[in-house]
This record gives sequence, C-alpha cells and structure tokens, in this order.
Amino acid sequence: MERVTGIGGIFFKARDPARLAAWYRDQLGIPTESAQAEFAWRDKDRPEQVNRTVWSLFPADTDYLGPGPKPFMINYRVANLERMLEQLRRSGIVVEKVEDYDYGRFAWITDPEGNRIELWEPK
Repeated sequence: MERVTGIGGIFFKARDPARLAAWYRDQLGIPTESAQAEFAWRDKDRPEQVNRTVWSLFPADTDYLGPGPKPFMINYRVANLERMLEQLRRSGIVVEKVEDYDYGRFAWITDPEGNRIELWEPK
C-alpha cells in the first residue's frame, strides 16, 4: 500500500497575504519572503538529502486551494505518485489533475469533507 511519507507544505488563505506574512515574520520569526517560507530538514534514513516543507499564504479569493470556502490545503509527500494515484482511483477517488514541474510531480484530490489535498512526489 502506498502511504504519505510526510508533509510537504501547508497553504492557507489570507485577506492580506503580505501583511499577514510580515506578522508571522515579526512575531514568530518565520522567514517569509513573498508570503512564503521554506523549512529545510534532513531525513534520518537519508541524511545526505536536504528536504523542505513549504509554508505559504494565498489571497482569500484564490481557487488554488479548491472550490468553496475552505481556508487551507495540506501538501502531502509521497514516494511514488503514480502508484498512489492508481490506488486512489481503485477506491473510486477522483484525481482532479496531475502536473509535472522541475521539482516534482503533483496531483490534487478532495477528501469526503471537501478539503483539497495536494500530493507531491519530489524529484
């Protein structure tokens, strides 16, 4: 069975992303740049590999986090996106789209309560 291997990012809506990013930077020390921050870390089983978890703010009217009023989306890391998508489709889960980038492959699904989920297989 394919499983999530970690959290790749946390994304949420903000009425004023720049202002809220400044608040998180000034009050909590999150190193925001353009309403985004990256936290680097190493896996205990592969310490030579540097990984990252992204924290990012989006405008309140974005549709990137899925339709409806949900204010957040979590990006989950997976080891093999294609096998994960096959497994989800066999369970009747609709894969909304799949996209490839220089830094990995992404797919989007929605859970039974309407929360959008982003799946990411890093390169």
